[in-house]
Amino acid sequence: MRKMFVVLMLLGVVLAFSCGVAMAAEPGAGLDPQVKAMIAIAAGIGLGIAAAGGGIGQGRAVASALEGIGRNPGASGKIITPMIIGLAMIESLVIYSLVVSLLLFFKL
Repeated sequence: MRKMFVVLMLLGVVLAFSCGVAMAAEPGAGLDPQVKAMIAIAAGIGLGIAAAGGGIGQGRAVASALEGIGRNPGASGKIITPMIIGLAMIESLVIYSLVVSLLLFFKL
């Protein structure tokens, strides 16, 4: 798990530096084709990582909630409401990533 975390962090650093290069174009000149390719790759990979992380987070949240309901069925009403709020928060992070990816992509 730690090795995967390190790989994802390194990938994030690479994406962060590639976005800086992508935004460094002169305002009057058209974007270089290489910069356009970097923007498209950064947008796609960023959205993919966000969707994967959101899916894993939502899966773990639902699994924990269902385990809690299975252990104490009487508390299902108190578990489901915070679970749905948490799922909405996780999904909002993925949607923010989509918005950032679209902003990068339409800069092309």
